[in-house]
Amino acid sequence: MIFAPAMGSLAETMANAEFARERAMPKPITLVLPYPPSVNTYWRHLSKGPLAGRTLISERGRDFRKAVAETLLVERIRKAPEGNLAVTIEARMPDKRKRDLDNIPKAVLDALTHCGFWVDDSLIDDLRVWRSDRTGGEVIVTVEPFVRAGRLL
Repeated sequence: MIFAPAMGSLAETMANAEFARERAMPKPITLVLPYPPSVNTYWRHLSKGPLAGRTLISERGRDFRKAVAETLLVERIRKAPEGNLAVTIEARMPDKRKRDLDNIPKAVLDALTHCGFWVDDSLIDDLRVWRSDRTGGEVIVTVEPFVRAGRLL
């Protein structure tokens, strides 16, 4: 006697595997953060006094870190998903002046690292920054597991 599997069993198996993977996949985390200071104002290089020659985070940088920590606390967001990450930053500029997009991620990623949101921003394998048509002086940060060719890394 020859056994023939029921029609559609392969499709059902694949659908069940997809469903299980989607259930196991953490949902993206979206954070609304204040607009960060640029890299040019985030750091201060000291040239005089006992700390001469050192580079420190400026007062604006420390204030930004504090605001990010408060946002995570108020929103009750503890940790990013484990493993490699994909991060998207939607930049809503504070005004109509021209601004460089590449000045935005450093302060955002460092503040999230400092708050313990993730172990280190070296876990980010996919980083995208885009300028929104909307203004408002904030950044919308979406964090999710990094998936390459259908594989969760």
